[in-house]
Amino acid sequence: MSDETFIETVTRSRRGANGILARAGRRLRALGILSRRRWKQSTGFTSAFVVLMAKMAAADGVAVTSEAAMFEQFVDVPAGELPRIKSLYEQAAADVTGYEIYADRVGEMLRRDPDTKRRIFECLMYIACADGVLHPSEDHFLKTVACRFGYSDTEFRTIRAQFVHDPDSPYAILDLMPDASETEIRLRYRRLVQENHPDRLIAEGAPPGVIKAASAKLAHINAAFDDIARERGFRGARS
Repeated sequence: MSDETFIETVTRSRRGANGILARAGRRLRALGILSRRRWKQSTGFTSAFVVLMAKMAAADGVAVTSEAAMFEQFVDVPAGELPRIKSLYEQAAADVTGYEIYADRVGEMLRRDPDTKRRIFECLMYIACADGVLHPSEDHFLKTVACRFGYSDTEFRTIRAQFVHDPDSPYAILDLMPDASETEIRLRYRRLVQENHPDRLIAEGAPPGVIKAASAKLAHINAAFDDIARERGFRGARS
């Protein structure tokens, strides 16, 4: 079975079915994943990606029996291929363990195709966030896959920020993308410190409640900057 055939079949949803595979298929087509000829005939790549996708769907520990039951209803593959693909998905979704091996395989196959690798990872992120919640175990799964794909922590944060708004992220606190440069980070930090410094507010005659709130906000700003500084390896707020 070719990868092109797989992408075609998971996007053809019957009777309005919209399971994880169908949504992922639409995402794959929209991103143009696997459109290059050398991947169309790669059964090994198809299998590795199906397994990785299934394990991503099961990463939060939620049973995916209903999704597996819908599989045969909305995919349209040659009769001889359906049992293998269906079995492959069901077996992979039953146990999340071992996904690192498949992440390594996909990452290695796409080692010289960073654009497709990025889109594959975005597809996994899309599957994880499809229900509106990113479970901690899914987050761990994705971070591990990102590492296996060769992404740095900053690169992972940058991709993640496109799908997940995390108000506790140090980058979110400073209103920055995770791939912001050190210069951009320092400029934003200095501006926020200036805007929220209690001394400035006292001089402007701000009421005690406003000054207290600004002091608490400034503490979060300093902590966020220090977290980023440790991650990036440059001097923190108190250095």
